[in-house]
Amino acid sequence: MELRTAITDEQQLIAGCKAGKSWAQKRVYELHAPAMMSVCVRYVNDRETARDLLQDGFIKLFTKIDSYSGTGSFGGWIRRIFVTTALEYLRQNDALKQSESIEEYSNYIENNDVGVLEKISVDDLMACISELSDGYRIIFNLYAIEGYSHAEIAEILNIAEATSRSQFMRARRILQKNVQSLIGQDHAKQYKQ
Repeated sequence: MELRTAITDEQQLIAGCKAGKSWAQKRVYELHAPAMMSVCVRYVNDRETARDLLQDGFIKLFTKIDSYSGTGSFGGWIRRIFVTTALEYLRQNDALKQSESIEEYSNYIENNDVGVLEKISVDDLMACISELSDGYRIIFNLYAIEGYSHAEIAEILNIAEATSRSQFMRARRILQKNVQSLIGQDHAKQYKQ
């Protein structure tokens, strides 16, 4: 019964937004702003810029709400708007120009210790991701978090698919080192106590 009510409520909010009702827009904002702020921060790594992108994203959402057909999740549709808004900002600011081709990359580490991820918090992991350079962070977010394929990322960013793969591999290697370092620091603190 709760699922049916939630679906009906969401449909009412969408209809209200399509009709330009401020109560509906306010409620959609309240429901989705925290998650979309996180998306924006993950891409631009600056809270002030992320706030601007959050505002821009909601303006796009409310002006393009008529294009939402009801197929697929409304939350997923909203997320795509914010990812696109962040990528447009980064493209305009040449943050995506710092890509390197896979041909320049030969030291890929195959062995992944997934168990280390169980030893750190989500906040620590997100902090490690935020320390990546723009190009690495963007591709890592698109591939590992948003679930885009390297072919899709190449098309979105207008880069070679091999470049997407190499950027992701390098980002992952840097993250592995940062996480290992973080775990080492935590272990040292525990040892001292």
